[in-house]
Amino acid sequence: MITYQQESLVTSKADAIPLLEKHWEEIALNKDKIKLNPDWDAYANLEDAGVLKIFTARDADNKLVGYFVVFVKAHIHYKDNLFAYNDLLFVDQNYRKGFTGPRLMKFAEKCLKADGVDVIIVNTKRHKPFDSLLVWLGYKHIENIYSKVL
Repeated sequence: MITYQQESLVTSKADAIPLLEKHWEEIALNKDKIKLNPDWDAYANLEDAGVLKIFTARDADNKLVGYFVVFVKAHIHYKDNLFAYNDLLFVDQNYRKGFTGPRLMKFAEKCLKADGVDVIIVNTKRHKPFDSLLVWLGYKHIENIYSKVL
């Protein structure tokens, strides 16, 4: 049985670190130049400011098996609307078959809507796409992002 909840950084950080390392190993590009090193103080400050929202999936043993982390703020172009920008979205490989990911996202959507969020923006990696899931959940492909390592 999987449970879904909104958690604080304090309650989720220790459990998140092993999953975050798996996430980085699977998803990150340019690992030789860009090392995993979260700025936990910045996350704490964002949470204190009401910007950071952490949604989690936990198994029957309370093990963290997925997270959806967003930053909520008014869009600089549309100051009357709250946008939730995903920072992290990951489900352990052992829990990807079935509905753990979709249920986590639907739970987060419900909470964010209750908080007055108007739009959720989710970015994905081209080498690890899950576009079909996003489309199934009602998301629309609206933009592409490019990067260049210097």
